[in-house]
Amino acid sequence: MKLWQKDKASLKEVEKFTVGKDREMDLYLAPYDVLGSLAHIQMLASINLLTQDELKVLSAELRNIYSQIEKGDFSIEEGVEDVHSQVEFLLTKKLGDVGKKIHSGRSRNDQVLVDIKLFLREEIFQVVSETKNLFDLLIAQSNKYKNDLLPGYTHFQLAMPSSFGLWFGAYAESLVDDLTTMQAAYRVVNKNPLGSAAGYGSSFPLNRTMTTKLLGFDDLNYNVVYAQMGRGKTEKILAAALSNIASTLSKLSMDAVLFLNQNFGFIKFPDELTTGSSIMPHKKNPDVFELVRARCNQLAALPNDITLMTSNLPSGYHRDMQLLKELLFPAIGTLKDCLRMVQLMISNIEIQSDILKDEKYKFLFSVEEVNKLVLTGMPFRDAYKKVGLDIEKGAYRPSINVEHTHEGSIGNLMNDSITKAMAATVDAFNFTAYQSAVKKLFAGS
Repeated sequence: MKLWQKDKASLKEVEKFTVGKDREMDLYLAPYDVLGSLAHIQMLASINLLTQDELKVLSAELRNIYSQIEKGDFSIEEGVEDVHSQVEFLLTKKLGDVGKKIHSGRSRNDQVLVDIKLFLREEIFQVVSETKNLFDLLIAQSNKYKNDLLPGYTHFQLAMPSSFGLWFGAYAESLVDDLTTMQAAYRVVNKNPLGSAAGYGSSFPLNRTMTTKLLGFDDLNYNVVYAQMGRGKTEKILAAALSNIASTLSKLSMDAVLFLNQNFGFIKFPDELTTGSSIMPHKKNPDVFELVRARCNQLAALPNDITLMTSNLPSGYHRDMQLLKELLFPAIGTLKDCLRMVQLMISNIEIQSDILKDEKYKFLFSVEEVNKLVLTGMPFRDAYKKVGLDIEKGAYRPSINVEHTHEGSIGNLMNDSITKAMAATVDAFNFTAYQSAVKKLFAGS
């Protein structure tokens, strides 16, 4: 029996098709459904739709259900449609009719909205934490290898000297910008839709400000119609932020695949972090980076997938939105896995020193030679021409010493400033605000 069912059951084929993977996806939301219900019933008691005794027993049983979820003992039983129904079923089974009262002033529409936002909020915290871990590692490697040079390329042709300090540090700073875009997504996610009901509010005098504070949201989705309209939009904004981090990882992975190639030979990894060939005994394949690259390229398509699924929908709730969970929820897990695997690889990287002493890299220093002439007073265009003619005549004999001192260059990486920027970016999320509210809600204080 479904919560919405009157006297006729749906055709089994219809039920199977419409439910799809929803029960599986709903397990991601189980702890957050309990959390939302804990806040909702406190609010119901405040407007006299629950007695204090009813609030007490409902709160205690919801915490018991939460403990079951944490232990892995929670499941959506056969014949139960979704996580919301399962929680209400368990409450009613244990407490009788009082369990049925938790749905007053609520629809499954705003229930799933608040569950998703609570889930995404926690997932953003985890993604930011893993991104910060990778950032710290990249900065440490940048500082460690700041004096080790490697070729820089434009048009994939030898260009100018670079360094491992610059290479690691560049990806670290890229992550700062990626988390800046994640901040915008977090601000959209961290707004309370609870109380919008089916998208048109309720005749009960709901105190939405109260549930906002109880759940640690920064603010309300004020307009109840917009609260529903925000579904799909919220996921798309978050997907765009996730794809930015994924793009950074994908580019880093592509570099690593190239640098490991024998024609480059810039880096190495322990054998246990590479894979072999079934026919070629010499192979050490960069499978981790190849799969990170592929997974992150898939994530780059995620905002478009969500856009196409929701772009022609009018206002109000539509069942199309159910499928957003199947797109977004596993994708977040994929990105976290990629962040962890890149950390594993980068923490075990071995770099080749003295790469640029090889004769084939001598033209990397042509600009250095031009600049030396400019420093003697020669106009840049004349110096450029002279060095070019020297190269053509075979008279080019560069020094391989590099002295770049301006901000952000080989000799002045500015890693301290990049680290401060990351710290300010992470602090701006203020995750402790919602974590404290959630802890207080579970404690019942």
